[in-house]
Amino acid sequence: MEENFQPIDPIAFSLGPIQVHWYGVIIGVGIALALWLAMREGEKRGLEKDLFADLMLWAIPISILSARIYYVLFQWDYYAQHPSEILAIWNGGIAIHGALIGAVATAYIFTKKRNVSFWKVADIAAPSIILGQAIGRWGNFINQEAHGGEVTRAFLENLMLPEFIINQMYINGAYYHPTFLYESVWNFLGFALLIGLRRVNLGRGELFLSYVIWYSIGRFFVEGMRTDSLMLTDFLRIAQVISIGLILLAVVLWFYRRMKGLSAIRYLDDENTKSSKKQVKGNKK
Repeated sequence: MEENFQPIDPIAFSLGPIQVHWYGVIIGVGIALALWLAMREGEKRGLEKDLFADLMLWAIPISILSARIYYVLFQWDYYAQHPSEILAIWNGGIAIHGALIGAVATAYIFTKKRNVSFWKVADIAAPSIILGQAIGRWGNFINQEAHGGEVTRAFLENLMLPEFIINQMYINGAYYHPTFLYESVWNFLGFALLIGLRRVNLGRGELFLSYVIWYSIGRFFVEGMRTDSLMLTDFLRIAQVISIGLILLAVVLWFYRRMKGLSAIRYLDDENTKSSKKQVKGNKK
């Protein structure tokens, strides 16, 4: 039985001949909120007020470029035949692992140039990154992409999903797993976890490594449900292989940094230092 649902228009609005896609709007909102959160926390941790804004001026374009390059390279058989679509990121097709590679590399070079600890900046940014990812997945929802295998409408209704999500998951005559939603929820939970871990006062770098582990675990399982995965071989999904590698790398780095004393500085040490300075100033008065 054919359902009479109209999918959400991917065009948010038009400015003359320019069409603004919901995909870009949602990604932009995620970036803006993530930046605001990082700037606010960075100032508390004693960083320059505009440090994250300056970093994002470089990280955003480089991350978008690296995300697209990553995706295109693993889909080269298609894009070699359709070169005019290589730059059409508004139709989807940017890989988050590619974006993360670009962002981390940019942040590492940037912090070296600014003489700031990369791990300190990474710890502060970790909740912002996963929050931006959680929001950004809704761009996939609008584009009806990054979904899983076929399911029944009854299955989606049993998940207690709102009607607009169920209807949007009706694609070409069938309903599909809303894997974008599964990952978005996992990332929102990860955001809450990382905010809570700030008060645990982990060693330097461990908040960021916690993000890597949490995100990679969720991505591994969600990726196994998707139908549009980039494949390394006929059986190996690239994102799952990378997720396992990142988990192992994060665990090794965690223990290595502890053994070498590289995580001796705690996340809240800056806050304690600032509090002590305020107390000293108060006593002088």
